[in-house]
Amino acid sequence: MAAIVGAAVGTVGGLGGGLLSVASQSRHHREQRRGERERWRDEMRRDAYNAYLAATRHLNAAWWKVADELAAEGSAPPEWRAAFVETHDAWAQFSTASSAVAVAGPRSAAAVGADLHRAMRAWHMIGVQWARAAIRDGLAHLDDYEARFEAAAAAKQGPVTAFQETARIALDTED
Repeated sequence: MAAIVGAAVGTVGGLGGGLLSVASQSRHHREQRRGERERWRDEMRRDAYNAYLAATRHLNAAWWKVADELAAEGSAPPEWRAAFVETHDAWAQFSTASSAVAVAGPRSAAAVGADLHRAMRAWHMIGVQWARAAIRDGLAHLDDYEARFEAAAAAKQGPVTAFQETARIALDTED
């Protein structure tokens, strides 16, 4: 009888130990997958945020080049047109990067990214109107557009800063 009870206790103990081992391995595997997913998400977000900020700077540079050409002494419509064409590619890159931020999240970064997109679009549209009018008329129209362009450029600085701050929070790089 003692042998049977001993065998039963040994069997139950072995099964219990095996179950604990399986449960521990399963928990460890879940934690490892969660950690890998978090690293992947953070890397995706970092790439999206960096691309968005780089595209913002690229679009910014393209538009200031147009403004500089329009204000340059002796500059003419062919130079204006060449500079203006560069803004089309810069806008496409900016829009693509903006969409990546909207997907990468989190919601707070997507919302602040959308605010930046709206501010850049307002500035971009003033620039488009200015460049088209100048090219069409052969006149720089500095008095008509330059002040509005510069005011919109200043207005976008707040959303740029807000996006950078939100990105740092989302990536947990605030120290």
